[in-house]
Amino acid sequence: MHGRDLLLFVFGINSGLRISDILKLKVGDVRGKDSILVREQKTSKSKRFIFNKSIKDAVKQCIPTSAGDDEYVFKSRKGDNKPITRVAAYRILNDAAERAGVADNIGPIGTHSMRKAFGFHAYKNGTDLVWLQSIFNHSSQAVTLKYIGINQERIDEVYGILICNMQR
Repeated sequence: MHGRDLLLFVFGINSGLRISDILKLKVGDVRGKDSILVREQKTSKSKRFIFNKSIKDAVKQCIPTSAGDDEYVFKSRKGDNKPITRVAAYRILNDAAERAGVADNIGPIGTHSMRKAFGFHAYKNGTDLVWLQSIFNHSSQAVTLKYIGINQERIDEVYGILICNMQR
């Protein structure tokens, strides 16, 4: 996997940002930084988040030292200083899923899949729903639960597991 493509995945799965906000990042925004302040394109709200170790390591590993601060992190290979498109990001993620051998099991991976996976795994690891609602700038906890895939089917599964365990 090309360094830029690896960084796209690592950044997406660890930040919870929308792909439109990830793609507009420039090298100077992330290199040598511990956090970033992003003005969300969709909501125009500011969001600050701290880079975890995975993001810091990927930035060090994947951004060439020769890259200038004004270059896009996810730079197009067309020779201009523009970021890749959402379509290109979608292709990158799906190509990676194919190479990893998981595409047949999970189907197409949308660029939003990384953001949702971030929320789902944070929730499953005990992150309070109120914090996820705030991170995603959602209007209600119900919206956040639906967004991360905690729907009635999953709730029914939990009840099924609890009932089975209680009957033992």
